[in-house]
Amino acid sequence: MKRFAFKMKLKPGCKVEYKKRHDAIWPELAELIKSTGVSDYSIFLDEETNILFAVQKQSGEQSSQDLGKNPVVQKWWAYMADIMETNADNSPVSIPLEEVFHMD
Repeated sequence: MKRFAFKMKLKPGCKVEYKKRHDAIWPELAELIKSTGVSDYSIFLDEETNILFAVQKQSGEQSSQDLGKNPVVQKWWAYMADIMETNADNSPVSIPLEEVFHMD
């Protein structure tokens, strides 16, 4: 199983709202992400920089970052666009991170 990590940026003052929205993640979005083989998905926040750090395990070739053409994902992006840094299509500005160390 591969691990995939990336970072995004939260707008200042939006921590509580970000957590609230993710605590109530839409069931159809969660199922879609799981259906691609993504599991053990966590997002952490560095409150000093507002950087969100995400890590997930992948059993297939896709990560959650490969679902951008799906209407549910596009709707989620539009829902989150007011509290995150986004691209013109409302997708979060997302930067893949290289794994440089892992220990089981």
